[in-house]
Amino acid sequence: MVDITSAEIWTAIGRVNLMVVGMVSAKGEARTAGVMPVVDDGRLWFTTNEREWKARHIAANPRVSVTVPVARRIPFVPWVKVPPATITFTGIAETIPAEQLPAGAKHALLHGLELSDGERGALIAIGVRPTGDFVTYGIGVSILGMRDTELARGRAAADPAAVRARMAPAAV
Repeated sequence: MVDITSAEIWTAIGRVNLMVVGMVSAKGEARTAGVMPVVDDGRLWFTTNEREWKARHIAANPRVSVTVPVARRIPFVPWVKVPPATITFTGIAETIPAEQLPAGAKHALLHGLELSDGERGALIAIGVRPTGDFVTYGIGVSILGMRDTELARGRAAADPAAVRARMAPAAV
């Protein structure tokens, strides 16, 4: 098992532009959605409209799972396909009006976007605070190291304090 810290995992998460959020509908059906996150103050923030199905599902049950794929490539031979590394965790989602986003996340996610209500409802922000452990595969190991499933696995406490200590608020 790779020796990896929570801070290293937060740094990897902060570099990506996609995460997959798993949720359960009010009917108990599993659903996933790909969203573009921004890391700010120990949470992964994304926006949606209040009438979208993911907003309704998260409002009904804020417990979510998240998988963050981290692209891996071989320098100078990009045509060789390498599976992405992954970071997976559970979390609690919080829904707030988009205008109440923390300043760094607001700037990174909205880029001056109009916040008026549209036909799909008001723009809202959803912040996912990790709970438990981050479980990783391929983070902190070489591409060849990913072939050894035991070596490529990692685990670290999902400590939001680590992100505050190592990362500035959401990068633009």
